[in-house]
Amino acid sequence: MAQQIADRRDIDFVLYEQLKVDELSKTEKFADFNKKTIDMVISEARNLAIKEVLPTQKIADEEGCKFENGKVTVPEAFHRIYDLVKEGEWVAMPEEPEWGGQGMPKTVAMAAGDYLVGANFAFMMYPGLTHGAGKLIEEFGTEKQKKLFLKKMYTGEWAGTMLLTEPQAGSDVGALTTSAVKNPDGTYSITGNKIFISGGEHDLVENIIHPVLARIEGAPQGTKGISLFLVPKIWVNDDGSLGEFNDVVCTGIEEKMGIHGNATCSLTLGGKGKCRGTLLGEENKGMRAMFLMMNEARLLVGLQGFTCASNAYCNAVNYARERIQGKNLLKSMDENAPGVPIIQHPDVRRQLLHMKAFVEGMRSLLYYVGYCTDRVSLAKDDAERDKYQGLIEILTPVAKGYVTDRAFDVCSYGVQVYGGYGYIREYPMEQLLRDCRITMIYEGTNGIQAMDLLGRKLGMKKGKPIMDLLGEIQKTIASAKAIEGLQVAAEQVEKALNKLGEVAMHMGATAMSPNVLNAFAFAHPFLEVTGDVILSWMLLWRAVIAAPQLAKLAGGFDPEARKAAAGKNKNAAFYEGQIRSLEYFTNSVLPVTQGKMRAILATNGAAIEIPEASFGA
Repeated sequence: MAQQIADRRDIDFVLYEQLKVDELSKTEKFADFNKKTIDMVISEARNLAIKEVLPTQKIADEEGCKFENGKVTVPEAFHRIYDLVKEGEWVAMPEEPEWGGQGMPKTVAMAAGDYLVGANFAFMMYPGLTHGAGKLIEEFGTEKQKKLFLKKMYTGEWAGTMLLTEPQAGSDVGALTTSAVKNPDGTYSITGNKIFISGGEHDLVENIIHPVLARIEGAPQGTKGISLFLVPKIWVNDDGSLGEFNDVVCTGIEEKMGIHGNATCSLTLGGKGKCRGTLLGEENKGMRAMFLMMNEARLLVGLQGFTCASNAYCNAVNYARERIQGKNLLKSMDENAPGVPIIQHPDVRRQLLHMKAFVEGMRSLLYYVGYCTDRVSLAKDDAERDKYQGLIEILTPVAKGYVTDRAFDVCSYGVQVYGGYGYIREYPMEQLLRDCRITMIYEGTNGIQAMDLLGRKLGMKKGKPIMDLLGEIQKTIASAKAIEGLQVAAEQVEKALNKLGEVAMHMGATAMSPNVLNAFAFAHPFLEVTGDVILSWMLLWRAVIAAPQLAKLAGGFDPEARKAAAGKNKNAAFYEGQIRSLEYFTNSVLPVTQGKMRAILATNGAAIEIPEASFGA
């Protein structure tokens, strides 16, 4: 059975029917991206992903990266596909063509990434991090820095990374000890050690540009005293030519549970006193600048986790259709009854529908965040720009934290559908599960995403972003109430939304009270229920589009007529699937969400009040 990545019909549904992304071509900025062009982009991404990138997924997992004498070699198969990614200009899809991008809408880039990242996300981390580092230079760099670095990075000729984590600091970035001393020529001498650096050293390119967080001598302690520097692996002269090695030394790579094809490096900067960098942005404003890349990186991580889930679902469905095992339950007493595909077994169908609902909802959520980015770039005034930027801010911890949590669950369901075969390396499921697990940890653990949602995003701009989000959900609920067959589901989503509003107010108040520790002990459950309600919104939104289309094809909304139409017409089958995903989610997931919200409102203090000694072990 050929491995699959994503459902093209579902991608097209989100792009054209849900978000109407082709209408962006009516604007001057995206005039070149009509439906025909977008279709061509997605088809090219799909072809590259399936024919060239996907075959390297298992090979790279088995071969891994190799470290010797400070040098890192990536799996051999990566060199060819990296050249193809460069030639196709896939590194910086949404960026301006003058710098090496394609100038496409972020929403379309998300769809292309659905295939490319899904084909081998360990490989796609190399161009993905390069794009993120380039974005920092585009946003905060001087004209000289842009001229020297930006096009080289956006075209993939050079690579980029992000150097934050240190051995003693971990997620506490403010505790970093990497130092920067200003030189007479305006450069800075950089000294320090960084760990867990994805793509920190490799042989895909001749130069790697490292944005590095460091503290200038005499700067304040904590995050307020952190600055950002550009530190090339090979120094870049003023005329763009390469100079001497810049004393950025890889001291080792990690042996990891998954993503074996991506080199996770430990780096020493200035071990011989010869590492130089240039200031990127303003002194002591490094964290503010780095958050730009981190937000983009967090959306990429959400996409990484999601594509593992999408991959797992596609494969599980196809496997369940082909795997013959056991009799149909209704014929279990018939000794002569033949074996049937396991997709006929009720528990397998339950698992597949669970996977389907979450994959569809997560795809819509991630694309919607990309769509909000496009709306920011097209905003006619500050009010519109602030609205969509606020939605991005409030949704980012959900798109990273909640999505990767649920994506790992979906991958686990996929292993279960395969049974014993899901647990062995001959089949793709065990690698998808292993690879997916890191997405819950890096770019800020999901616990940190939850703290970000509660501590920063909930009260941002006096609560306007969260109110704007609730308002958007209410619009969809109102539309659904006017459509035959969706009223009950709309009421269930509305009930959950109203409860979430109550929970949000409770959490905000508790976080500002003496019980602040209790509030943050419930930050992750709060992230979970927020994500559940947002996903129910996405599924309801999908159904609002699907139901009228299904009624046209079936001649009404009668269940039997819908079933008959789905058996004859692929579009009817797809639209019926949207209704059933919503039905499953509102009846099987949202009741559990309601229970979680009641637990959050109780805010029991056991986790905070238990003495450390009582944990035992």
